[in-house]
Amino acid sequence: MKIAMVGAGGIGCYYGARLQTAGHQVVYVARGAHLNAMQQHGLTVRHPDFQFRQPVEACDVDGLMQQHHCDDFDLIVIALKAAATRPVMEQLHDWLQAAQTPVMSIQNGVNNEAEIAHHLESGRILGGLAVRIGGHIEQPGVVDARGVAQIQTGVWPNASASEDLHRWLLPVVDAFNQAGIPTSRSDDIQRALWCKLMINNGVNPLSAITFLDTRQITSDPVLGNTVYQMMDEVRRAGLAAGVSLTREDVDAMFKLISEFDAIKTSMLVDREMGRPLELDEICGTVIRYCHDAGDPAQTTELVHRLLQSNLVASSQP
Repeated sequence: MKIAMVGAGGIGCYYGARLQTAGHQVVYVARGAHLNAMQQHGLTVRHPDFQFRQPVEACDVDGLMQQHHCDDFDLIVIALKAAATRPVMEQLHDWLQAAQTPVMSIQNGVNNEAEIAHHLESGRILGGLAVRIGGHIEQPGVVDARGVAQIQTGVWPNASASEDLHRWLLPVVDAFNQAGIPTSRSDDIQRALWCKLMINNGVNPLSAITFLDTRQITSDPVLGNTVYQMMDEVRRAGLAAGVSLTREDVDAMFKLISEFDAIKTSMLVDREMGRPLELDEICGTVIRYCHDAGDPAQTTELVHRLLQSNLVASSQP
């Protein structure tokens, strides 16, 4: 397969390297110093079970459109930060419209696929989520990754959305599995995305406040209880959005993150690197849905406000 990895940061580079090692042609779409390093020196990926150091084909979004036709690719993977989805999709709009290539999101949040749908005709969107993986750019051109690094994917918003897209799904799942990326199909990917939001909302903002890893947060009696409460507020937000989530889902997601490798969350890494945080895409979604339902997400609101205040205070001389 020929795959464009749009948003080749820590997560995108890990999956891209796995796919490239398995013989697939991967184009890494990035920017800045990380892009320059990959173009000049190749990509290095370090994982306890996987090591990669090879030349790669890397370009920015403009280069992708100038050097390739969309229908050159079998799959476009979007691994951007959620706040970048709209501007990049607007930039790619005409390029994407000239083909029928499926597009798969593996981003944080539950609104990316809907944003992508504004720029594509129906029947081309695979929802997805990266599960049990932590990855970040250690230095330009060098990525550190941890975890089993699974992917769940499915026709968005659920299995009934497009019969045409189903024929793309099985080859993608097979290719990813054969590349050493444990990948499963979901018949209700929208619900799966909300389950992952439970984890993101539970640990990401707390880690960015405390500078603690996921194991430290979930094992602390007070912080662990706060994580659970914030996860349960995602359940309530999901119900308000029409997504059926249960207490059992909350228990399962809390157990998963509590037993997972101790990692820095993406939000903590972004704070350490001085980058914008995905606060609105994670906490903001929960706060808005619960507020509109008349049942405020009080713990999420508190942690969200504390983190905002903390960021302001730390930016002052």
